[in-house]
Amino acid sequence: MDTDTHDTRKPLQYRDAGVDIEQGNEAVRRIRPWAQKTSRPEVLAGVGGFAGAFQLKDPGVLLAGADGVGSKLFIAQALNELDTIGVDLVAMNVNDILAQGGEPLFFLDYIAIHQIIPERIEHLVKGIADGCLEARCALLGGETAELPDLYEPDHFDLAGFCVGRQAYAAEKPMEEGDVLLGLSASGFHSNGYALLRRIVAQRQLDWNQTYPATDGRRLGQALLTPTRIYVQAVTDLWSMVAVKAMAHITGGGLKENVPRTLAPGFSAVIDKAAWPTSALMQWFQEMGPVADEEWYRTFNAGIGFTVVVSPGDVVAAQQILERHQIASHVIGDIVPGSGEVVWA
Repeated sequence: MDTDTHDTRKPLQYRDAGVDIEQGNEAVRRIRPWAQKTSRPEVLAGVGGFAGAFQLKDPGVLLAGADGVGSKLFIAQALNELDTIGVDLVAMNVNDILAQGGEPLFFLDYIAIHQIIPERIEHLVKGIADGCLEARCALLGGETAELPDLYEPDHFDLAGFCVGRQAYAAEKPMEEGDVLLGLSASGFHSNGYALLRRIVAQRQLDWNQTYPATDGRRLGQALLTPTRIYVQAVTDLWSMVAVKAMAHITGGGLKENVPRTLAPGFSAVIDKAAWPTSALMQWFQEMGPVADEEWYRTFNAGIGFTVVVSPGDVVAAQQILERHQIASHVIGDIVPGSGEVVWA
């Protein structure tokens, strides 16, 4: 009887299971320079260590948030255009911190992907770094996970985590007659894309085609317009105007996000006709068709951020925002109520 138990099969490597360590190392090498561009004086250690280090001299109240990009990712994946989706990731986080009166300090990302291709990871992280530069926060680190058994080829997911410092708190109480100022959105931002994709599929539209409402751009490109980051404009606003409340208009739209910041005993009356709606948004609502009630609770409808100010501060506030190339509109008033949005 043969008693030789020597195993002559080729030894397995990690890449045989779909994970390539060398490609992961190359991705880290490529993304390090982009992260370094976002550094702040407080950064003691960033990408490459076991954890990032950020020096806090007087932290006060720290704010933290986590968010993702949602199904907007499917369009970026379909078009293989990955340079801007990272901006969306940062924006969704830092705008939340901002709405709480926070200065974003540092950001960490999580990229989960079918296969690490260093060039693709670099494109994704470049977008994240661009967003961090715009938000003046440091890209302190993150994690890239190669998960071939979880994600289909060419598919990935993004998540982000932001820590900020409480930098502003309303000093004046909210009053009847205060004004709700709406800051224009750059587009659909990163909400409602499951419904947009459903409309595209039902109407058999082509991501790579141009349509009258896309202003000369391919449909996919128009829908990949990055989420606007309001940090610089709104922090400038704080320094000159008494802002009484702020809201980041994300999932739930104006109807659900404005009430989150109203003082007890007050509601907001909003006039839907008070600001222009883009041709792209009008086109999608008509194509759906999507009823007004559903539209305004799914999408930002053209307003990405709101602030409440006194009537006497409206002109100054709008001038400050205009210097940051952000159009703003008086979209409503503060009235006694039970903390809801009432459509005018």
